[in-house]
Amino acid sequence: MKTLFLAGMLAASLCSPVFAANKPAEDTKTEVPELTSFVTKHKGKFNGKTVSYTATVSNMHLTNKEGDVTGDAVTTAYVAESDENRPVTFVFNGGPGSSSVWLHMGIFGPKYVEVPSDAQDAGNAPYKILHNPLSPLDKTDLVFIDPIGTGFSQLAGEGTAKDFWSIAADAESVSAVVKQWIAKNNRWNSPKFIAGESYGTTRAAAMLPYLNDRKSPLRINGLILISQALDYAGSTPEADNMISFVTYLPTMAATAWYHGKIDKNSISLDKLVKDAKAFATDEYLPALFKGSALPAAEFDKIAAKLAYFTGLNETLIKRGNLRVDATRQRKLLLADQGIALGRSDSRYTIDEIDDLDITPKYDASSTGVSGAYNAALRHYLMNDLKVTWDRDYLVSNRDVGRNWVYYRDSGREPHTVNTSADLAEGMRVNPSMKVMLASGYYDYATPLFDGDYTFGRYGIDNSRVIKHNYEAGHMMYLHKPDMEKLAKDISAFYDDMKGNR
Repeated sequence: MKTLFLAGMLAASLCSPVFAANKPAEDTKTEVPELTSFVTKHKGKFNGKTVSYTATVSNMHLTNKEGDVTGDAVTTAYVAESDENRPVTFVFNGGPGSSSVWLHMGIFGPKYVEVPSDAQDAGNAPYKILHNPLSPLDKTDLVFIDPIGTGFSQLAGEGTAKDFWSIAADAESVSAVVKQWIAKNNRWNSPKFIAGESYGTTRAAAMLPYLNDRKSPLRINGLILISQALDYAGSTPEADNMISFVTYLPTMAATAWYHGKIDKNSISLDKLVKDAKAFATDEYLPALFKGSALPAAEFDKIAAKLAYFTGLNETLIKRGNLRVDATRQRKLLLADQGIALGRSDSRYTIDEIDDLDITPKYDASSTGVSGAYNAALRHYLMNDLKVTWDRDYLVSNRDVGRNWVYYRDSGREPHTVNTSADLAEGMRVNPSMKVMLASGYYDYATPLFDGDYTFGRYGIDNSRVIKHNYEAGHMMYLHKPDMEKLAKDISAFYDDMKGNR
């Protein structure tokens, strides 16, 4: 089992200790906050179109089957002054345990925080909080959701952790937020989209059965899955997980290329990744499957090719019995310089305190941007959206991840998290729904080849899946050229969906 820290737990170091106040004992009833809305009016130009819109930060009560309040969920909505049938997109990040700060202040929201595009540390405040001309507000209204235990959302009334902190409970509760927002705002006849990142893609797929239940069926027009994590077998680098060595290899090759361990003049990034995929499936996987039965000559041949694709020492690869762990490559690739690579984005580097440790102590891509995103969102909420709550905003909450229940039922043998079947079934019962898949070359949290592996199985209709790759990591919008490319791809996805409404 695995927790996707990145856009989910990128800001682990920023988690607030006051969350203990939001996590009552099982027999403790907590206060139910009053329903409050902070409403402001705005105007901006997005993708060349001027849009007047209303921003609303508000809370809603979630209840159990007995009607008792269990949670207080907060959304930030941007609604244009136009057609009531305009599309609406529900946006969230992952973790589990992350607020929606990353997608909010990184690509989708009307404002964004500027960080260095070349994978350098973002430095200290003050940060530049700028108008985001790439926000899809010209095409869709936006509703950012912070799941219970993140952002301003918190347990309330009779609520306990088990009511929200599991795959099933989380999917059901976030689906309830979507339906309640739609009902309150009379948007039943609007085209509806979901945009999730990292564990947010796990959640998006898991939500489909709850959204389209028989009691109150709600169809989703399209899913935008950024850094997909549906089947964790391909994104859990462990010694006994043979699949992960295959799915991570193209990412390791791209990283070696980026950091100059593969001659950039001899091969393009796209060609290298294509070659790595072919080698991984046609030669590497069969070799791993043969195990100790692999002939010595073939063993040496595979080791030599792995050394080329990973940039690591061939002798070291042989000592590891051809199992090249992705985490160790992050530590070893530039070990001669005393630096390690980022997990969420391997373009980032950081000085290591212990050069002899086998795994990196830090995730450079997390420490490099977390402070900027945290400060920017808090400043924006208070100064632009006029939010005056005295409750704390939890950008990321470790307690959620630590207490998360990944299995949907008991009495089963252990297995990795997998919501791919939910997506496949959701596409079968909703034959007009399409999916956009966005993956970064330098993402070690959810490697891009895992998308091919996952979407090539489980009966997913790939004729309705649009795939895009970006020369950045888990949050590809940190790289300005790919922020622009991602925005164009998202805009094109909305345009493509017009004929399916």
